[in-house]
Amino acid sequence: QVQLVESGGGLVQAGESLRLSCAASGRIFSTSGSIFSSTTIGWYRQAPGKQRELVVIISPGGMTNYADSVKGRFTISKDNAKNTAYLQMNSLKPEDTAVYYCTMPSFNSWGQGTQVTVSS
Repeated sequence: QVQLVESGGGLVQAGESLRLSCAASGRIFSTSGSIFSSTTIGWYRQAPGKQRELVVIISPGGMTNYADSVKGRFTISKDNAKNTAYLQMNSLKPEDTAVYYCTMPSFNSWGQGTQVTVSS
């Protein structure tokens, strides 16, 4: 089983930045080494009263797919050596307020989420 732990959320004002981290642990090693580098990783968010929505997803080859609402402001990256993914969020808006989750879809693994609150 793979465990994911998000961190880095907080309360910021509109226009400010945050960087979220997603650290993977548990059964993330195979006979070929860490699976972190060879699996798709995604960030989702869920605002109060709304459904969970995709923020961005990154393939093992590095291809990304961003939600239109965050294009140009958010950037996903990962450090395979640290088994950690990041979400750099710039120019934050009040509508970005949500609980942010990371996931490894191939392993049906989700983190517990980290709260991001953006005040106007």
